[in-house]
Amino acid sequence: MIILGLTGSIGMGKSTAAKLFAEAGVPVYDADAAVHSLYEGEAAPAIEAAFPGTTVNGRVDRALLSARVVHDPAAMRQLEQIVHPMLGASRQKFFWDAERSGAPVAVVDVPLLYETGGEKRVDAVVVVTTSPENQRERILARGNMTHEVLDSILARQLPDAEKRKRADFVVDTSHGLDPVRARIRDILDQAAKMPQRRT
Repeated sequence: MIILGLTGSIGMGKSTAAKLFAEAGVPVYDADAAVHSLYEGEAAPAIEAAFPGTTVNGRVDRALLSARVVHDPAAMRQLEQIVHPMLGASRQKFFWDAERSGAPVAVVDVPLLYETGGEKRVDAVVVVTTSPENQRERILARGNMTHEVLDSILARQLPDAEKRKRADFVVDTSHGLDPVRARIRDILDQAAKMPQRRT
């Protein structure tokens, strides 16, 4: 089974690309959804112990936690040390299930793939991109985003140009869904013939 790492900066259309991979019958592991699920269960007690007052009714309150760690690199590292091993276990289970289902290709959707060294754990990387104007417009249209928060998120992400340079495949979401669907079909055809590269 070939594992594709799907990544892209905020607002590039990565979630849309992930949906289209799933629509094409590919098992997709959504790292953000996995974190959500950990925050609502398994990880909550450890996070509350490390960052008291960040859970409500036994679930992590993302806004409270974010306020506590977003400007504190040491706190962010501490949070990652709690969450990453749990995430690793849930990802491994996904791989086993996908392999057992006979899927030729599986996709791991990880926003910070390059930033966390995740490209070593996949066979090829798919980077989703769009123009900077599209990106800002999409993000600020969400309503819950300010320019300051957006800038702090972008500061933690590898620049789009660098991601594209390092990618095996690039998907441009600037021109609607049909070109993205066609590109995904093309990527799946190529990926099925690739050798495994992950370490």
